[in-house]
Amino acid sequence: MIYAYIRVSTDKQTTENQRFEILKFATHRNLHIEKWVEETISSRKDLKERSFGNLLNKLKEDDVLIVSEISRMGRNLMQIMGILNQCMEKRVKVFAIKEGYELGDNINSKVLAFAFGLSAEIERTLISQRIKEALARKKSEGVKLGRPLGSRKKNPILAKHEGFIKEQIASGVKQIEIARKLKVHRHTIKDWIKQYS
Repeated sequence: MIYAYIRVSTDKQTTENQRFEILKFATHRNLHIEKWVEETISSRKDLKERSFGNLLNKLKEDDVLIVSEISRMGRNLMQIMGILNQCMEKRVKVFAIKEGYELGDNINSKVLAFAFGLSAEIERTLISQRIKEALARKKSEGVKLGRPLGSRKKNPILAKHEGFIKEQIASGVKQIEIARKLKVHRHTIKDWIKQYS
């Protein structure tokens, strides 16, 4: 079966450009699209919440999946790599039109999948390394890392209501009620009372 997948992030975007590109590609390749899957959803949403997740589960050997561009499938390189790997394991052919990728059960696809995986690994390593270097530099400059000690005591919401909180406690009002009145979490009140008792 031949599937075409179209995704836009918001309803302000149109699917027409993607549809046009896919139809043009299919016509050029003499492919007849049997099922269109179209959705308006952020790629940040979990695959289980997306129609695309259901489509991936349905795909089987010799199916074809066409997308206008590879980024329509996932939110980041790692997720896309996982999707492509799943398709390759099922022996599903994937066409990503803009990038000119044709992924299937062939050596070129495996090399490309390896390259994607390697670049994702390098990206993760570089990000981690940059964070460590920045923290080390800050530490060497004498900057104290993490939340300052006693910073919770300086909670501006509670500081301006100190008198009110003390009155409520003296009147026997429950902490959860004080939290509701001040529109803060009950643990915020609980911590504040611990520090000031």
